[in-house]
Amino acid sequence: MMMKALILTKPGALDTLEAGELPIPEPAPGEIRVRVHAAGLNPIDYKLVPNGLPAWTYPFVSGVDAAGVVDAVGEGVTTWKIGDRVVYHGNFTKQGTFAEYHITTAHTAAALPEDISFEDAAAFPCAGLTAYQAIQRKMRIGPGMSVLIHAGAGGVGGYAIQIAKALGASQIVATASPANFDLVRKLGAHEVIDYNTENVRERVMALTEGRGVDGILNSLNRATAQADMDMLAFGGQLACIAGAPENVADFQPSFKTFTVHKLMLGGAHLSGDRRAEEDLATMAQEFMQLMRAGKIDAMVSEIIALEDIPKGLARLAERHVRGKIVARITQA
Repeated sequence: MMMKALILTKPGALDTLEAGELPIPEPAPGEIRVRVHAAGLNPIDYKLVPNGLPAWTYPFVSGVDAAGVVDAVGEGVTTWKIGDRVVYHGNFTKQGTFAEYHITTAHTAAALPEDISFEDAAAFPCAGLTAYQAIQRKMRIGPGMSVLIHAGAGGVGGYAIQIAKALGASQIVATASPANFDLVRKLGAHEVIDYNTENVRERVMALTEGRGVDGILNSLNRATAQADMDMLAFGGQLACIAGAPENVADFQPSFKTFTVHKLMLGGAHLSGDRRAEEDLATMAQEFMQLMRAGKIDAMVSEIIALEDIPKGLARLAERHVRGKIVARITQA
C-alpha cells in the first residue's frame, strides 16, 4: 500500500521537495498511525531541509504538526482507537507529517474536539504551544503584568498576544510592520511598535515610564535577545526561541535581576523524559480549551495543497507571512 507524500531525496533547496509516493508506515508498540487531514507549516520545516539531520534517512518527509484521524494502533496502545480525532506536535528527527499517513507516539497526541476543524488544529501545535509554554508555563504572565512580544503578526507572536490577553496581562506591547498594526491590535496588543523605523527600547521604556516590561518573548535572533535584556523590569523574564543572549551576567547587576528561559518545544521528544513528552498533549488540551472559549483564533491565513508546500515554506522563510499556512493533505 502506498501513500502520497512530499519527499526529500537528499539535503537540498526547498525546490528539491517533490510530491511522490511512499509505502504506508506501520505503527510500532506505543505508537499510532494517523490519516493526516491537515498539516501546519513552520520555520523548522524549511530550516532543516538544506542540511538535514544525522538521524534522518532518505527519502525523508518533513513536517512536525498534524491533525487527523487514528487509522491504526500499535501494540500496547489503549488510549486511542481507530476513528479518534487527534492533533499533535511530532518528532522532527523522524519522518514527518507532509504525507497522507504519519506515525506518532500515542502519549504525545491530544484528542481533537469535533468543534475544532482539522485545519485550525494543525495550525497551532508548534507555534501555539511554544507561545503557551513561554507566556503561561515559564513567564506566568497575568493581571498587573506587562509583556513585549516580538513579531506580533507571526505564528508564535500572534498566539502569544492572544494568550497574554486571555491570562489578563495589563499591558501587551508588540512589534510589527505598519501593514500588520491593525491585525496585531485585533489580536489583543495594547501598543504596537514599528521595528523598522522606531527605537524599540525607547518606546518600551516610555510606555512603561522607565520601568521596563515584566516579560519579553523573542522569536527573532540572538542579537535582539541580547538587546531585550536592557528592557526588562526588575525581576523580569526573557523567553528566547531562536537564540539566547550570550552575555547574561554582564547585564545582571544586583539592582536588575532577571531570568532567561531558553525554549525548544520539540526538545521534549528528545529528552527521554516521559512526563515532558506527555506534557505536549496536556498543553495542547489546555490550548484548545482557550480556542473553544473563543479566546484564541487559529490564525489560519491560507490553506494550500500538498504539492504547494515548497512554495509555502519559501514564503515563510521570507518572514513576512501573517498568521499560519496550513496544508490540506486528505479530505475529512
